[in-house]
This record gives sequence, C-alpha cells and structure tokens, in this order.
Amino acid sequence: MAPSWGARSTKGPSAIPELPEVETVRRELAPWLTGRTIVRVERLAPPGPKYRDLERACGQRIEAVTRRGKFLVLPLSDGDELIVHLGMTGVVSTRSPSGPSAGHVRVRLALSGPPPAELHFQDARRFGRFLVVERGCYNGLPTLAAIGPEPLSGAFTVAGFLRSLAGSSQAIKTFLLSQRPVAGVGNIYADEALWRARVHPRTPAKWLTRRKGAELHAAIRAVLTASLEAQGTTLNDYRTVNGEVGAYLDQLDAYGHAEEPCPRCGRPLRRTVVGQRGTVYCSSCQRLRRPRGRSAAG
Repeated sequence: MAPSWGARSTKGPSAIPELPEVETVRRELAPWLTGRTIVRVERLAPPGPKYRDLERACGQRIEAVTRRGKFLVLPLSDGDELIVHLGMTGVVSTRSPSGPSAGHVRVRLALSGPPPAELHFQDARRFGRFLVVERGCYNGLPTLAAIGPEPLSGAFTVAGFLRSLAGSSQAIKTFLLSQRPVAGVGNIYADEALWRARVHPRTPAKWLTRRKGAELHAAIRAVLTASLEAQGTTLNDYRTVNGEVGAYLDQLDAYGHAEEPCPRCGRPLRRTVVGQRGTVYCSSCQRLRRPRGRSAAG
C-alpha cells in the first residue's frame, strides 16, 4: 500500500473531508486493518481531548472499520471504539511520511500481522481527532451523538427528510451542515446538491416544498454517489490511504467556481457566506422563493 502521490493540480481552499473522502479511506483501510491487534500506541501530539485515552487501545483487536458521517469508527475487542476524524488536513497512511510531512504525525500505531504493520495519522493543522471511547458513548462528540441517517442507506428516506426540513427555520445550507437531517454532507457537497436542486442556500429549510425537498434528497444522493466513484474531491490536503488524490474536483459544478459561468444558464456564479461558510450559488437558477399554499414541506 505504498503512497503514489498524484501529480494533477488542485485548487481552492482547504475543506474538511466529507462522506465520499472518509468512505474512500474506510474502504481502503478495512481489508488491511480488520483483525489486527494494536501492539503499541505512540501519541506524538500534545495531550488533550482530541487524543484522549489512546493508551486503552493497546492490546485490543480491531474488529471492523466502519463509518458514521465524517467519522471513522473502529470497534475494539474489549468494548471500546477508536474514533478518527480527519479534520481539515488529516491523512491516514500505512507508512511513515518523509520530508516536511514527517513533523505532522500526531499518532502512530504498531500493529500485529505482516507488513505494512504501522498506521500513521498526520494532521498539519490539528483539527482532527484520534481517540478512544467506550463503545457508543459519544458524550464528548456531540456531532456524532446527534448525527442523522446515512445518505446512501435505506434510512435516508424522502419522507424522513421532509419531516426534518419542516421542523427547522435554519437556512437550508446551515441545516445540512449541522449533520442532523443527513450525515456526511459538508461545504462542498451542500453547494453541489443545492445547485443541482436549484435551491437557494439561504432558503429556510421549512420553506422547501415537498417537490423541492424530494429533488434535494435526490441531488444529495447523486452528488455523493458520483464523488464516491471518483474517490472524493482533493482541493489541497485530502489523500486516500494509498496517497491518491480524489478525482471529483473536475466534476464540481458550483463549489470553487465563483464568478465563472453557471454550467446551466451561463450567468456568473456568486459567492456569499451562509452560516460562516463560503457558499457558491447561481442567483438565476437558485432563487429565494417563499412557499405558497399548502405545498411546503411543513
């Protein structure tokens, strides 16, 4: 599993890896990591809640590599879970990085089994998490505790999504980023799904009509599925376990394309801020409309 760093260029600001990126990492880790015992844990980061109780992992077997939203969840044999969140710049690798990246390793695990038998977690900006909790006990991880259904699972139904929209006055983009209506959607794929569904990002969630809510539900699934097939989107930092970049960058319609022509109508895409997050949308295709009559999701 040696890294093979891609040479293609990337653009845009750093973004937190979202469901396609984290699921790509999970799929690469699972066959290699499942069944191995953690022989030694080295915490190279300063102590703190983001790296708490790692010593408890020593001697435990990794039973599976699962995911909830943007979190990797690794059940351990003695009733704990290893929780990994990549933050903005987190990278999981099977070999020790060299050069400037070597100084960004925060955790190193020595594992049983044939080589490669080490897992390295590097995180230049230190927004990631790598910690051990009692299985299912997420008191210190409120986002994980209250996370919504997985968007590519049967639990993410149109009816359930419409009910969640009807109960919120938040701007639809802010509501999506909260992870409550659906898991794993962040800044990139919220912009993309809203553009596809022609929904203005400032629209109060409960204003969406049933038709628009269903279109947004379908757009979320479609965007995430397409990105997952491309192994996610690399802007600057995200890499797969094998060191590859995500290839969905070239398929983005809205995110990162402010002032460029809208792929649908040709008018310049606009950039604004919604919920303190940079947001790109089309002022022509995605108009802010108040619902009429009884067609709203609520």
